[in-house]
Amino acid sequence: MAITIIGAGAIGGVLGAYLIRAGETVIFCDIAEDHVSKMNLHGITIEGPDETFTVKGTAYTPKQLVERNVPLETIFLCVKAHHTEKALLPFLPLLTPDSQIISLQNGLCERKISKMIGEERTIGCFVNFSADYLEPGRILYGGVASLYLGELDGTISSRITVLKEKLQCWGPAQVTDNIWGYLWGKMSYAGLLYATALVDETMAEVVRRQDLRGMLMELCSEILEVADKLHVSPLGFDDWEPALVYPREQRNRKELEAQLEKLAKRMAANKKTKSGIWRDLAVRKRETEVDAQLGDVLEIGKNNGVEMPLLSALVDSIKEIEQGTREMNWDNLYELKKIYESLPTKAS
Repeated sequence: MAITIIGAGAIGGVLGAYLIRAGETVIFCDIAEDHVSKMNLHGITIEGPDETFTVKGTAYTPKQLVERNVPLETIFLCVKAHHTEKALLPFLPLLTPDSQIISLQNGLCERKISKMIGEERTIGCFVNFSADYLEPGRILYGGVASLYLGELDGTISSRITVLKEKLQCWGPAQVTDNIWGYLWGKMSYAGLLYATALVDETMAEVVRRQDLRGMLMELCSEILEVADKLHVSPLGFDDWEPALVYPREQRNRKELEAQLEKLAKRMAANKKTKSGIWRDLAVRKRETEVDAQLGDVLEIGKNNGVEMPLLSALVDSIKEIEQGTREMNWDNLYELKKIYESLPTKAS
């Protein structure tokens, strides 16, 4: 199986490096010419919590890969959610009826991909490990976390089982018959992560703020209510348990508080203590994925009659930080808390 990794940054770089080290046939494709050049000349280096290693890689820019004109068998799509369509379009002529694209992205990107190439060539993936692109040829890896592969219709096919086995060289990849459950569970978690990026502080420190927890959990509940409207059962992962957050009326405060403490402890122990969203805003000074992730949820929610005042305000605040009209500050979170306190009905 020849694997093409489109987007050789944090996620794509880590998985590609582990697969190459295991002897798999992998090529990288990335728009950053200096990154491509570095990988071809010196390889790609992964700096993880347990080891640092370098593997030689073959890499192309998108233009070079198109000009190579070789059909693409298996694609790991690892670009930012808002680049999905633009990243895939050049390669559509290189796809065959048997090609398969696995979305190792944040968001509900499988919806867009399947519209472009058909559900039969789209494989869903939930991935939650943390990593950062540091510089050309160098990736910071936070360590193993959950990764699930799933067909969009919920069947357990031989092709996702084969992929799972290949990814064991990285870690405990698994298959699921409810990939949408994991993707929506991740979306509810994304709401929490975007909120932590409103302030220049670690994720753990925000989650530990007792006086903000009611607001944060209502924010996540808005997203989970949309999933409920779609008859999706969100699933938990890595100390994030959507079932403890929603439905609101079934929330057990004591159990939820204990779970959030576990989550904060996990966040504090991770090599990456601030989110990729924070890094986009504070370090790389670029647009986040907020429109392609939470913006999509807002649109789906609107179409299903779900009111989302907190999520809407959060998206606006993130975009204002992107544009430089708002600064990261604790006040941003307390503005959301005021909205939360004004809601006529809410869980505590």
